This record gives sequence, C-alpha cells and structure tokens, in this order.
Amino acid sequence: MSPAQTVKIYRVQKDIADIMKDAVKNSDLKSKNRIFIKPNLSHPEYLPGVVTSPQLTYELISLIRDKAREVIVGESDGFNYACSMAFQKTGMETAVKKAGGTIMNLSEDQVVKVKFPESTSPVKHLFLSKTMLKSDAIVDLPLLKTHEFMLYSGAIKNLFGCIPSNRRIYLHPYLPEVFLRLYQLFKPQLTIMDARIGIEGNGPTKGKPVKLDLLLTGTDALAVDIVSAQVMGLNWKDTYLNYLAKQTGLQEKDIQIQGCQISEVKRKFELPRIDLPVKAQMEIYKHEYLTKFFFCSLDVVKLFQKITSAYRGETVQFA
Repeated sequence: MSPAQTVKIYRVQKDIADIMKDAVKNSDLKSKNRIFIKPNLSHPEYLPGVVTSPQLTYELISLIRDKAREVIVGESDGFNYACSMAFQKTGMETAVKKAGGTIMNLSEDQVVKVKFPESTSPVKHLFLSKTMLKSDAIVDLPLLKTHEFMLYSGAIKNLFGCIPSNRRIYLHPYLPEVFLRLYQLFKPQLTIMDARIGIEGNGPTKGKPVKLDLLLTGTDALAVDIVSAQVMGLNWKDTYLNYLAKQTGLQEKDIQIQGCQISEVKRKFELPRIDLPVKAQMEIYKHEYLTKFFFCSLDVVKLFQKITSAYRGETVQFA
C-alpha cells in the first residue's frame, strides 16, 4: 500500500517567491549537499509553457543555494539541437549562474550502466548520468502540457530527458517501463509543476498556450502528475500514469489536495489532433526496429518533417 501523498495547488497572483519558499520548506531540501534540478528544455528557445521558466529556476536556486554545497541544473541534448544552445538561448544559463548554481550538459557527463536483471520487459538497463545518480536530491521542474503521442506530458515525462543519449528516442516503444525505472531511480524530492501557462492540443512544443496562473507542488512526481492531468480535464487512467500507479501501488485516494481544490481550477484542455502524421509516428513508435530506422539520422527526420509540413502546412518537431 502506497503512503499518502500531498499535492498543493497554488493560484499565482504576481510574485512566486512565497510559493517557492513554501514548497522548499515542505521538501527538506535545505539538508542536502548536492541538489540536481531537472528543467524542461524541450525547445532551443524560450517559449512560455513549453520551456521551464528561467525566473522560476532562479527563485528556486536562490532559496537553496546557501545551505547546499552544490546546485546543478542539467539537461541532455535534444535529437536535433544541442543542450548548450538551449541553455544559452532560453536564458536559463544566465539565470542559473546569477543565482549561484552551475549548468550541466548530461550528454557530456560520465554515464553509469544501471541494470534491471529482474525486468520482464526488453528494458534490461539504462545508461544514466553519474552526477544525477550521486546527487543527494533531485528537483523536477516540469510544465503542464498535452502530448500528441502520449496525451499527457508532465513531471515523469520530464525525467526522460535525464537519459544522456539523444538516441533515447529509440526507447519510445517501451516508454511506460522506462518512465517507471526513472521515477523509481531518481525519486524527485520536490516537483514544481509550472502551470501558469499550459499547452493544449498538439503539445508538447506545438500546441496552444492556455493561461491558468497555477503552480502545483509535491514531494511525489507521480502524485503531482495525476493531479495535474485532472486539472487539465484528462482521465489520467487513459495515460501511461495508470501503468506507473499500478506498478507502485499509488491510488487516487492516497493523494491529499491542499490549497485550491481541483474543481476550483479545472479547465478542459483541447486534446491532440491525431492526424495522419501523428498516426504514422505512433505506429512507428510501437516497434523498436521501425523507430531505429526512421530516426537513424537527422536527414531522415528532416525528410519526415518536410512530408508533415506539406500535409499540415506547418513544421513539426520530434521530442
């Protein structure tokens, strides 16, 4: 039986400083020496609701830097862009350094092979960042988004970017199992879901912005995700979150809501439009070898993008 988990929903007026102080106080982060912060840099330039706010990251680091010996903000290279470029163009690098933290490209860190010998799935191991595995605490900074291939993207999906290889796209046929392993290994001590602006429709990078003015915080990433999906008007049991909940024993009744209640802030998000390009990619992702074939090189991906562009009249990014 899973222990009770608390998720707090805040309405944001103007200043987020008091909310961040409350979240940090309830997470016991100040007793940790090395804290690793995982933002979402899923786009090489800053887009509200798509990329983690540099301002929010700055506020967080400022609160924990005096007690912690080291605060690291890390992300991996995207499939078609370098993490270093994203850190620079989004303003995240400037914000982190100003607050006294350091940035890290996980794709350049030493990796550790973590084995899962008891696994009955094809996921027998993952190569993960040594720095992350050796950190005393992980802080997860996701955003509230729909996802055109997975319906929902949030805190646990954000951990997928912890896999240093930009070839992590090859793991798409096994994502629920991969998410479970990342969640169990890293156990984020604090999750701060920035829902001031959410993304509906064909997220996570190309959807429509939705102004919600909310922040959700908690010490269990799965609990925060379940509540976040409900805020979006989604049935979380229709997503990969259901698999994780069954594997870990977390039930909806185990989650205690503080602050605003879901009924007060719920807003029905527009679902992704599953057109022909999305259907094709979803079919590809079901099969390991098809995934490796279609995403074996950036040239193949660009061709796929051109075909999608001709069909839709717009480009699409693969995340």
